[in-house]
Amino acid sequence: MSAKIIDGKEAARQIKEQLSAEAAAFRQAGNPVRLVAVQVGHDDASKYYTTMQARQAQATGIDYELVELPEASSQTDVIGHILKLNADKTVSGLILQMPLPKHINAAAAQLAISPDKDVEGMHPENLGRLLTGAGLVAPCTPMAAMELLRRACPDLSGKRAVVVGRSTIVGKPIAMMLLQMDISATVTVCHSRTKDLAGQTRQAEVLIAATGLSQSNWRRYQQQKAAGKAAALPDLSPLISADMVAEGAIVIDVATNYIPAGFDEAGEPLKDERGEIALKSVGDVDFEGAMRRASAITPVPGGVGPVTVAMLLKNTIACAKAAR
Repeated sequence: MSAKIIDGKEAARQIKEQLSAEAAAFRQAGNPVRLVAVQVGHDDASKYYTTMQARQAQATGIDYELVELPEASSQTDVIGHILKLNADKTVSGLILQMPLPKHINAAAAQLAISPDKDVEGMHPENLGRLLTGAGLVAPCTPMAAMELLRRACPDLSGKRAVVVGRSTIVGKPIAMMLLQMDISATVTVCHSRTKDLAGQTRQAEVLIAATGLSQSNWRRYQQQKAAGKAAALPDLSPLISADMVAEGAIVIDVATNYIPAGFDEAGEPLKDERGEIALKSVGDVDFEGAMRRASAITPVPGGVGPVTVAMLLKNTIACAKAAR
């Protein structure tokens, strides 16, 4: 068996094409959709994401604005700015870029975003609505995973789904989505410390992996080395090996782990042409091995990631519609 690759890039293109038509209708009515991101201080990774957000939003016909606040902004300053944006009727959706400076309470700042403009779907009120099946928006990555899963298997009713991952931003929301009445899967939630994890995953008709364990192991190793502690080379192998995948299963690999491409004989990470650590992007699942057993699988990269950005835009349109 050779699994069908679930193409996230093509799915994202189709979704954004539809969203473009909806955004155009708002603009023609004189109420363009507007997404605002708030960034406090400077962070290179955050800057990369805001640049990508701006490009994707503008390509879809959504107005995008990045509000950059000084590094020294106080908690009161940040929350005050968010409250002003909440009250601005021209703002359809809000994003608070992470990470925030250490003196800012990130949880309190995120909580200040109105649930009606929470396009990341992470406000407790929106997570609560997800539990009841009455949510306006949901976390973007779980939405992306579900979008690709539905494309691979339109009828999930009664299917045995195993979610490996229990985070508030991915694992738990995906489990709740799978349990909704219009889907009605039978759901088991596991994690990296589950006893006999393989015994659970081998029973899965649908396997969703979302732990990022390899990334965590790499970061822990780096921290130990920086602290001058002797450390064995980290285990960066996939959490889900090929023999843990049931024949014919649908595999949605949500994780994106940036880990070294390899190590030299001295145990040092290989370097690229710039002299920096050569990194590769992998998921939680042994992709090549799973390809020989699964019926369909998402690649990393090119699977859930591109659709996640499309879901952010979809949530923005949903918030704009609800505010009409």
